[in-house]
Amino acid sequence: MLRFLTAGESHGKGLVVIIDGVPSNIPLKQEDFDSYLAERQKGYGRGGRQKIETDRAEIISGIRFGKTTGAPVSVFIKNRDFENWAAKMDAWQRPAGLEELNIPRPGHADLSGGIRYNHKDFRNVLERASARETAARITAGALAVKFLKMFDVEVFGFVDAIAGVAAQYSKDAPVKEIKKLAAQADAASQACLRFPDKNSVSNVKAAIDMAVKEGDTLGGVLKIITSELPPGLGDYTQWDKKLDARLAMALMSLQAVKGVEIGAGFAYASATGSAMHDEIFHSAKAGYYRKTNNSGGIEGGMTNGNQLEIKAALKPISTVLKGLKSVNVKNKKAVKTVYERSDVCAVPAASLIAETIVAFELAKAFQEKFGSGDMDYILSNYENYRKYLKKYRG
Repeated sequence: MLRFLTAGESHGKGLVVIIDGVPSNIPLKQEDFDSYLAERQKGYGRGGRQKIETDRAEIISGIRFGKTTGAPVSVFIKNRDFENWAAKMDAWQRPAGLEELNIPRPGHADLSGGIRYNHKDFRNVLERASARETAARITAGALAVKFLKMFDVEVFGFVDAIAGVAAQYSKDAPVKEIKKLAAQADAASQACLRFPDKNSVSNVKAAIDMAVKEGDTLGGVLKIITSELPPGLGDYTQWDKKLDARLAMALMSLQAVKGVEIGAGFAYASATGSAMHDEIFHSAKAGYYRKTNNSGGIEGGMTNGNQLEIKAALKPISTVLKGLKSVNVKNKKAVKTVYERSDVCAVPAASLIAETIVAFELAKAFQEKFGSGDMDYILSNYENYRKYLKKYRG
């Protein structure tokens, strides 16, 4: 089954990802990886680093002549700014006079990580805890996106809200319509926000501009939707096989995510069952279907045939220009945090990363259901399942 590991630091030589369990004969191009890496670096409110580097996936193994071989796919992404950090990140020799980072940032992994691994120079923590790691992770997701397209499944992550400014769009809109709305809003605003509401996008830009002016940061809500998925992905028989649980865990692993909501989510808690549960209908043409999708496409830990809808709440970035109250762990004195270059708002980029995170979990679910070796074998099993579904639906 699909899995991956990443390695590397934010300002080290680069990042590495090893993707294991990749089926053979998935057709791929360099652009399939690099387009996601380039899109990740966009977004209104991103920091200066995105202007310094252009990320590119260097394939080390697992792809030959444009197709996966079945071996682990390994990818290296060079940090092009490393030459300016080589002394600070040297593996063997500490430069004379190098200052330690002894002031932990509220909201970041600094202090807890320092306690966990006995570090008082928090660079040892922040270099790995940094969201720079997602440049490696997104390449694994990009491969999963390509895998899902072979089943005509589309996944799209976008911004649902930033700083309380919520996008207004039809909640029943299919993925292609949401992509179109987001593209129109980006064109109207001349900004990469992935925000599907051109009438409100100027308010989002204004909120980000104000945060820049005030030396602050902003969070928001991102949403991921898919085209209709075949029913039966995931499993109800064990807790760790439930697809909604696995999706929630995967999204919570994304830096700065503090909450996940599937379908109507928390709205269920204040409503009645008769008002919220998606009633089931049947027709000769459609088979079994639902007129609503409050469940977000998942019931009992399994897909139900609707499109998947899932949200994640992203906290504001922890590195705040104007500083926050903290303590120097060397002398225990009260101080303000020190600023190192950072984004003001990373919600648009996070929505893209979340898209690939969801794609990876869905690809795993497809493998578990239809096989994991060769794509021809997997697709053949999928076609047989579609015939079974047609027969079952009557």
